[in-house]
Amino acid sequence: MSEGDELVFAPLGGLGEIGMNCALYGFGPPRARKWLMVDVGLAFADADLPGVDLLMPDIAFIEKAKKDLVGIVITHAHEDHIGALAELWPRLGAPVYMSRFSAGLAEARRLSEPGAPKIPITVVTPGDRLDIGPFDVEFVPVAHSIPESCALAIRTPLGTVVHTGDWKIDLTPPIGAPTDERRLREIGDEGVLALVCDSTNVLRDGASPSEAEVAKTLAELARGTQGRVVVTTFASNVARLRAAAEAGFAAGRQVLILGRAIERVVAVARECGYFDGVPALFGSDRLDRLPRDKILALATGSQGEPRAALARLALDERVAVGLSPGDRVIFSSRTIPGNEKAVGRIVNALAKQGIEVVTDRNHLVHVSGHPRRGELAQLYGWLKPKIAVPAHGEPLHLAEHVAFARSLGVSEIVRAFNGDVVRLAPGTPRVIARVDHGRLMKDGAILLPPTDDCVAQRRKLAFAGVVSIALALTAKGEMAGEPDVLIAGLPKNTREGAGLDAAVDAAIFETFEGLPRGKRRDADFVGEAIERAVRNTVDRVWGKKPTVHVLIVEV
Repeated sequence: MSEGDELVFAPLGGLGEIGMNCALYGFGPPRARKWLMVDVGLAFADADLPGVDLLMPDIAFIEKAKKDLVGIVITHAHEDHIGALAELWPRLGAPVYMSRFSAGLAEARRLSEPGAPKIPITVVTPGDRLDIGPFDVEFVPVAHSIPESCALAIRTPLGTVVHTGDWKIDLTPPIGAPTDERRLREIGDEGVLALVCDSTNVLRDGASPSEAEVAKTLAELARGTQGRVVVTTFASNVARLRAAAEAGFAAGRQVLILGRAIERVVAVARECGYFDGVPALFGSDRLDRLPRDKILALATGSQGEPRAALARLALDERVAVGLSPGDRVIFSSRTIPGNEKAVGRIVNALAKQGIEVVTDRNHLVHVSGHPRRGELAQLYGWLKPKIAVPAHGEPLHLAEHVAFARSLGVSEIVRAFNGDVVRLAPGTPRVIARVDHGRLMKDGAILLPPTDDCVAQRRKLAFAGVVSIALALTAKGEMAGEPDVLIAGLPKNTREGAGLDAAVDAAIFETFEGLPRGKRRDADFVGEAIERAVRNTVDRVWGKKPTVHVLIVEV
């Protein structure tokens, strides 16, 4: 360590929101820091961003300093922690470290996405300890809803930071190791400078139930159904998929997979040994070839995704084999905020068909992979951190976590948000700067900066439609032929019942005829006049102003 060294934390995603997790740890003097990135996650876009599929953290800050980025560490393979890696890694090129299961899932995703880069990955085993630049990083096993999740003990000459990632305390996880209490206590005894901790369930008292309890419920529900059983859950929840499959086999059913995402996860889980002893699972072709009481299907679509298997079964009338009254669909998941309408649409469609729908409202078919207050209190007791930095949560979660940490007697608490640079040491911890941050938008195959206005234009088009007008002008300023008018997204008739297209046509001709003859030869002037007139006319007869495009060809 040299004079002027600092240890800082700079989140680029996940603080002030749930999802898109991406954090930086910096060590060294302000002008010569080395950086470690933890997770490169994504978030799913909502209806406010029409046409946008995914959101990713804006990494412009670290991209400019990529020569000082010593490594990228992935805590686990959930999309909100690893999903943006393939898209953003080519901009960084730093070494990547993750577990075997995470690496297998990353490779499976790469093979399914043409053009995705081949990323050199160093595979680590939970429990490993590596030197990555000036950082001594230990991968501490924690229980979560995906295999091989790890908290990170990041040691530096200025102190140790524990970055929890996603975790819970589950003493009986069906797959993977439980949260390593012994090792965390030992790290706490060594001395922990700061704890950067998951805040997802800080609003809930007590402790999260065990995954093993869900497995028991699924087994009971599979036995107690005469028709088909469909279980939909997060594709990455290997323990849940295995529990559902075992429930089906125990009930004398064959187990089918409906959806490519589950196929990929099960294939990687088998490679890693997490499906040892589970008989072969079959595809959707057996859905209509087996008796209904001999089927349990694992289906994608727990969040109402319109192209997922469950949506096709519930909503698509073109599906040759659907579900029937007496079948049972189990939503072994929670609805992510923002997806309520999409999930409700599928649930209502199933109920209308006489299909029984089971959710966590009436049976223990889902447990969270995140810690409640009782579990958080245990972790704070094990680690005894001097500083608490709440992470992985919306502003309400972070604020509640601040109060909770204070109630536990933590001496220093920093409430940080994306873009803040928090100096953890030396001196009193506080926010000392802001860095470039934000989100990038995945629009089809293109990654757009937040300044791109195409989404705002789409919102406007969705609200008031578009009128496209093409006309030809002669050199004498006369209209050659009839204008070509295309109207999209507008009602056909006005309030009085007249055709809206007739009102548009009248505005075009009346405006053109009203222009001075000399101005008619000025294509730009004519176009602007017609655009303004059509927009105002539609506003008068409809009450909304559409987007109007006028193309003039001079002949």
